[in-house]
Amino acid sequence: MDLKEIQNLIKFVSNSGVAEVKLETGDIKITIKTTVEGNTPEITYVQQAPVAQALPQAPVAAAPAAPAAAPSAPAADDSAKYVTIKSPIIGTFYRKPSPDKSPFVEVGASVGKGDVLCVIEAMKLFNEIESEVSGKIVKILVDDMSPVEFDQPLFLVDPS
Repeated sequence: MDLKEIQNLIKFVSNSGVAEVKLETGDIKITIKTTVEGNTPEITYVQQAPVAQALPQAPVAAAPAAPAAAPSAPAADDSAKYVTIKSPIIGTFYRKPSPDKSPFVEVGASVGKGDVLCVIEAMKLFNEIESEVSGKIVKILVDDMSPVEFDQPLFLVDPS
């Protein structure tokens, strides 16, 4: 298990609302516990392989994820006038059709009903997510290549 996989696991657990996850693969044992207040992950890991030097960096990468969720609460008042595009499936969120292409949409871009906003990979299938309304992208709520849950908000669109 490499550092990127551990970071993705930490993000996933932080966003999912799960209290605790234990993972054992080979000689790696990871326990991730989240607190209810800030949903900040507490990570415990044990590894007996030489890759142990890379693992202490994982909590550092997870720390910015919790503060990023807190400022979105005051924005909820402003977002009442916006339409929220939510994930119809569980999978991995991608902003681009492929790594060498540009993103489908950026903040400030005008979109029409039916325009492709992103793709979500589920079970090796890439599902195009289309806009439900015409308007302007106000905010992209998910990082590229992040796991998403069913009904998780992905975009805020100003329909005016």
